[in-house]
Amino acid sequence: MSVPSLRSAIAARRIDPLAPCPSGAYADHLVRVIRDSPRLDDDAPRPIVRTEHFSLRRRGRRVELGHSLRPRQLDNDLAGLLAEELFAPGWLSGSDIFERVFTGVVRSCVDGALPAWTTFYDNTLARIREYWRAPKPAGHSSIAGFAPVYRRTLDLVAPGTVLDMGSCFGFLPLLLAEREGHTVIASDLSRGTMRLLAAVAVARGLALDTLACDAAQVPLPDRSVDTVMVIHVLEHLDPGHGGAVVREALRLARQRVVVAVPYEDEPTAAYGHVRCFDPAGLTALGRRTGHRFSVTSHHGGWLVLDAS
Repeated sequence: MSVPSLRSAIAARRIDPLAPCPSGAYADHLVRVIRDSPRLDDDAPRPIVRTEHFSLRRRGRRVELGHSLRPRQLDNDLAGLLAEELFAPGWLSGSDIFERVFTGVVRSCVDGALPAWTTFYDNTLARIREYWRAPKPAGHSSIAGFAPVYRRTLDLVAPGTVLDMGSCFGFLPLLLAEREGHTVIASDLSRGTMRLLAAVAVARGLALDTLACDAAQVPLPDRSVDTVMVIHVLEHLDPGHGGAVVREALRLARQRVVVAVPYEDEPTAAYGHVRCFDPAGLTALGRRTGHRFSVTSHHGGWLVLDAS
């Protein structure tokens, strides 16, 4: 996805989104996050910065963050708040810190691991549907920006078996699993995120399989699914890795591969992007596959490959 995401580093750095936490707090060796303004010792460092939603301190290598968010505000727009108030201005940097802070805010906002994450998912999915009913300019809302992308993906995916590559939180696989006629597999490099998504799917009463794997090496047989979705993944990968992901998607798909990317002039580093796409580049990618394809534009670029 094109928001600062948990796409790969949770797996690499062993962030456990379901680990036990004290009430109203989250802590690991790099980050401490507390709901509301924490009561600090007399020798506590003064805040580096106070923003609308956050108060940031440092104690040695550890980031200490207070926040004022309430459960009704807990959704995927948290990514945009963190990026806008703390990461874009340079108060914090790095994907590892971003992912730990993101996890910390979610976990400290609602007591209990699964209640915190189900609140996050429930709010996000409800707001996606709100934007479907009444579209609005995305502005600073990642949910508003992705709502039309999700809608178009659902329109392009026919009933059958579907694999989603690079699912991250898995909003799209959940939305697809709600529809009749779809058997859905979500995949991501992060074991922690896939374990979280599986738990949330069970809590929502949905049948959804998960795989923890690199999108370039999916442990499934050739032509084992009808459709493969690669939605806002390639901009996070260098050309070599991205090409391998597209080849793997074509190996797995019986019918079609649906690829979506944002169009940008420069990679948005705050969102974890490392490369840009435009219509010409997406068309060139389609030609290199040797398969029939189409390229269209709708809130970014779409490459649909005929795998049959």
